[in-house]
Amino acid sequence: MNSKKIAATAVLTALSIGTNYALLSIFNVKLMDLIVFVSGYCLGPFAGALVGAMSWAVYGSLNPMGFSLPIWLSTMVSETIYGLAGAFLHTALRKEGAANPKQWHRGIFVFVGFLGFFLTFIYDLITNIVFGFTSGWSILYALIWGFVPMGLVHAISNTLFFSLGSAPAINALLSVFGGEKRDLS
Repeated sequence: MNSKKIAATAVLTALSIGTNYALLSIFNVKLMDLIVFVSGYCLGPFAGALVGAMSWAVYGSLNPMGFSLPIWLSTMVSETIYGLAGAFLHTALRKEGAANPKQWHRGIFVFVGFLGFFLTFIYDLITNIVFGFTSGWSILYALIWGFVPMGLVHAISNTLFFSLGSAPAINALLSVFGGEKRDLS
């Protein structure tokens, strides 16, 4: 990675962490997942995954909910899926000639919202299973407790954030980075 991409990765990681602390009072509604997704879209799979892992490396070690090594590791690894998905979406849309969000139509916004919902489901599935193992709860009970009250809030908020916030965030970052060039050179 060149110095511009390293700086962008650091800034987006800091933004991700900062928004998590800013939204502490609203449980399970966070902009981190969207920021990691947009990082992957704009910077590529490695940088997007790095923003996700580094965000949880810091936030998870200074987590107001407490620290648990297995949960910390699972959230670090699971958060990378958002960055990887953003990069893969960019590649797929570039092949279709719609990589610039200014060219997106309503169907793409709906798809991105559903993608946010699906990625959140996978993220919550992994982290709830790890929570069940570490807490001594049955996996089924951990999944039910994790999905019903908390997972629904997480999935619905991410669906809205992804569908409504992806295009403006991507446009803003791409304009700062100099268009659709993801290499930032």
